[in-house]
Amino acid sequence: MNPQRCEWASDPLFWQYHDREWGTPLHDDRRLFELIVLEGAQAGLSWSTILRKRETYRAAFRGFDAAKVARFGSRDVERLLNDPGIVRHRQKVVSAIQNARAVLEIVDEFGTFDAYLWQFVGGTPIQNNRRTRREVPARTAESDAMSKALKKRGFSFVGSTICYAFMQAVGMVNDHTVTCFRFTELRGEA
Repeated sequence: MNPQRCEWASDPLFWQYHDREWGTPLHDDRRLFELIVLEGAQAGLSWSTILRKRETYRAAFRGFDAAKVARFGSRDVERLLNDPGIVRHRQKVVSAIQNARAVLEIVDEFGTFDAYLWQFVGGTPIQNNRRTRREVPARTAESDAMSKALKKRGFSFVGSTICYAFMQAVGMVNDHTVTCFRFTELRGEA
């Protein structure tokens, strides 16, 4: 028998992502960069499309090493636009490179990308008590603030809705519904 999961995790493709990753507090700069790129790439598409392409993204973007991606030039952009394993959208590809450069500037100033990002929730996950998926907002005051701050630092594809999805993915907010087995597991994690 399958455990009770959030409504959106109804497909086996989502189970591992939901059960082991989504909503788990993440403090690794490389993985944080990966997820901010993937959330931006997802804009206008389904998350299942991005999950299916994730391994190709990891290879195409050098394991999401921000220092390597920041050095990408026009040949790399063309290489990526010809890679059928990723979303071939020029603005999204250029955005990932631009965002890598902005990540490096943040690391120079704050020590880690993690330290910068987690300040938007005071360093501790926000614990919500949502009963259904319909109760989950598309954005919050915290995601509005994150979006505004990231844009000011030169990021793109980081609107408030994308930032909120990112915050959910990296565990800055616990939006597992109260009936989901992960809800209780994540209540005490930071």
